Amino acid sequence: MAGGNSTVDKRKSKRKLVGQVGELAHGESKKFTLRCGGIGVEAFLISYEGSLHAYLNRCRHIALSLDWLDNQFFSEDKRFLICANHGATYEPKTGECIWGPCAGAWLQGVPLEIEGQKIFARCPELEEQNGV
Repeated sequence: MAGGNSTVDKRKSKRKLVGQVGELAHGESKKFTLRCGGIGVEAFLISYEGSLHAYLNRCRHIALSLDWLDNQFFSEDKRFLICANHGATYEPKTGECIWGPCAGAWLQGVPLEIEGQKIFARCPELEEQNGV
């Protein structure tokens, strides 16, 4: 009996509670840190058009945080995610860079799991990006 549950227990232990359903309104975000392979990795959770998405907080142009002002990722009209450093513009639903120096690249997504009202994040498979 322990064999079947140990896999589930290990999966659950490798995730982090990052929020509650309904906590974020459209166009709002929340930063969090995951411990991935012994390294702290900053990420952010967003609410966009009724859906939740999460990405690593790293621009695909240069591996810098997207937010200049802490936790400010959206354009003023809440339509796009914007890198404050170079103006790279991303689609919130997909993470695709649609304008700027990284056009055609994608933010690295962070897997989410929702159980009841709790939102959990898992470490993504970390990609090599600009020497990171």
